[in-house]
Amino acid sequence: MISVIFDLDGTLVDSEPNYYESGRRTLERHGVPGFTWEQHSRFIGIGTLETLEILKERYGIPAPVEQLLAEQNAAYLALSRTGTEVFPEMRKFVERLHAEDVPMAVASGSSREAIEAVLAGTGLDALLTVAVSAEEVAHGKPAPDVFLEAARRLGSDPADCVVVEDTAPGAEAARAAGMGCLAVPYVTTTAGDPAFASAGLMFRGGQREFSAETAYEWVSEHPAA
Repeated sequence: MISVIFDLDGTLVDSEPNYYESGRRTLERHGVPGFTWEQHSRFIGIGTLETLEILKERYGIPAPVEQLLAEQNAAYLALSRTGTEVFPEMRKFVERLHAEDVPMAVASGSSREAIEAVLAGTGLDALLTVAVSAEEVAHGKPAPDVFLEAARRLGSDPADCVVVEDTAPGAEAARAAGMGCLAVPYVTTTAGDPAFASAGLMFRGGQREFSAETAYEWVSEHPAA
C-alpha cells in the first residue's frame, strides 16, 4: 500500500505569515530591522534552524543560534495559537486518505513543539498521528533524512511513499529519498525550478489549483498502490 508523507508549512497549512513575522521580530530584536517578506520568501522550504544559521552569519548577529531559535519559536507559537489556516482542499485530501486507511505522516522542518501546536490547533492531529521534525534527524531538507525517518516510523519502504510538498528543497528531498512527489508550489513563481521536474503530479498554480479529488486519483494509481 502507498503511504503519503506531508510537508506541513505551506503545504497543509498557511503558516508562512506567522513564520515571517516571528523571524522579523527576532531579527529586529537583534539589531536587524526591516526584514522583508521578499527576503523571507527565499528561505521558504528550508528549516528554521538552517535559516537562522545563514542569517546569523550574514548579519553578524553575536547571539548563539540556539538562542535565536528559541526566541523565534516562542514568537511563532504565540502567533500560531491565534489561528493557522488549513488549506480547504488539503483538509479534504487528508480526510479522504484517512477514510481509506492510507498510512500518513507529517515531515517538517519546523520544531516538534511547533508541529504539535499547529496540528492540535487545526484538528489535524486526529488524522495525522505520525510526525517527524527536522530536529530529530541529522540534516534538514533538501537532505532526505526527515522523509526517510517518516517512512521508517510508518513501516513503509521509501519506494512506496509519496511526498506532498510546496517547495523546491522539499521536492529535492523527496527525490533524494527515492519517493514520489506531488508538488503544490506555495510560491507559484518557483514552479519552473528544476527540482520540481521529478514531481509525478504538479499543480503549477499552487493551492488555488489544487484538487483533493485529482490528488487522490493520482495517489491511488501510483505504482506502489
